[in-house]
Amino acid sequence: MEEKKLINLINDLIKQPNESEWVEFKLNYHSAEEIGERISALANGACLHDQPFGYLIFGIEDKTHKVVGTTFKVKTAKKGKEDLESWLINRLDPKIDFRIHQFEYEKDKLISLFCIPSAENRPVDFLHVSYIRVSSYTRRLGDFPEKEAKIWRKTPTKPLEGVIAKHNVTLTDIITLLNTQSYFDLLKLPYPNNQNAVIEKFISEKFIRKNKELYDITKLGAILLAKNLEEFDDIGRKAVRVIVYKGKNKVETIREQIGKRGYAVGFDGLIEWINGQLPANEEIGRAFRKETRMYPEIAIRELVANALIHQDFDEKGFPMIEIFSDRIEISNPGLPLITPQRFIDEYISRNEKLADVLRRFGICEEKGSGIDKVIFYNEMYQLPAVDFIVSEKRTRITMFSYKELNSLDKKDKVRACYQHACLRYVSNDIMTNQSLRERFQIEEQNSAIASRIIKDTILEGLIKDDDPTSNSRKYKKYIPFWA
Repeated sequence: MEEKKLINLINDLIKQPNESEWVEFKLNYHSAEEIGERISALANGACLHDQPFGYLIFGIEDKTHKVVGTTFKVKTAKKGKEDLESWLINRLDPKIDFRIHQFEYEKDKLISLFCIPSAENRPVDFLHVSYIRVSSYTRRLGDFPEKEAKIWRKTPTKPLEGVIAKHNVTLTDIITLLNTQSYFDLLKLPYPNNQNAVIEKFISEKFIRKNKELYDITKLGAILLAKNLEEFDDIGRKAVRVIVYKGKNKVETIREQIGKRGYAVGFDGLIEWINGQLPANEEIGRAFRKETRMYPEIAIRELVANALIHQDFDEKGFPMIEIFSDRIEISNPGLPLITPQRFIDEYISRNEKLADVLRRFGICEEKGSGIDKVIFYNEMYQLPAVDFIVSEKRTRITMFSYKELNSLDKKDKVRACYQHACLRYVSNDIMTNQSLRERFQIEEQNSAIASRIIKDTILEGLIKDDDPTSNSRKYKKYIPFWA
């Protein structure tokens, strides 16, 4: 942050009538432990008061708010032999990304400033204890259960376009950090002949926003268009990883690739790299001949796009594609907002603006038309049914390499039957014994095999008779349980 901006920030803070739960003034350094407790308290207080940051400022009288300067030089401060900043970070849980600044407010008036991000989802602890400011005192948060409960219940309400990834950047910085050319290329628009037109467009898309004479880059702009995600502290941890394993387990890794560019900028390259690692199948069922890719590219593309869009950016972790000899697993941090059984016919996105931009870029399908396309091409390639698995904090989708029907277990067949019924239904059609036989390439004289699969799927409660009053077994039709 520029020194002028820091001075303006101090001027705004000292205008407040009193210290608060998210602002504290001090003169000089007392102990590292005291600072750690204050960071915890101010982060938690900022959360309770809907402030993006809390502030701990050395060099200001707490009663008069007069700027007098400090002898505490935060940039060079130590705790034992360790830098104070590092010592503090390692004792905070979670390890929040606070920033320290040291500057002269006026000649011979040194200010040391801690900018502390608000707690999210849970209180910030220091040495396993959470703190809060009450009046002008720092107290244990556990002594105030109502305040503590409010922090635990509080969930981030700001979407990606409402969160800042990088503050106070210039026009030149925006062009340097974001791939502005790709935005216009993806929308098939001519690149503007002046810089201001680019900036106006990016403001309208909420990729950036004006901040007095400068600009802020939002998380949305960074995650989509960053030339290098590592230039953005939090966003860099959301880079996509692709790992290729030698066999059916994770014992031996062949190669690994970590994406550096924003999701929109790097998407086509990501898909191309993934497809380059996928094995070809000499013969897939009866539909394709030799040297056909084992998995349909359009399905891989849609599943990867879904993982990017539907991830929970507040959860730790990153989107990941893991390629095994017999399957490909695509996962993202966070739990889905709907049950996996309804992925094909319902659509809820926790990152709606991100989804909207990627749809306009042509990277993903319109609302609700992605998973049905995945299942359609999965059936065309005669692959086992896609598997949707929700673990404690991740959502994983697995596509399997080709297997003959006899090699599938009962669970595989039931899952395939259910997905086939869903696909037929959302395509304004209805599943029959014949359509299921076509899906599995079962000869007509073996229709009893399809009937058995249908019966097992009904017993699992996943499909039902379209017309329970009909006595015709030959012409029976089946629909998903939710239809």
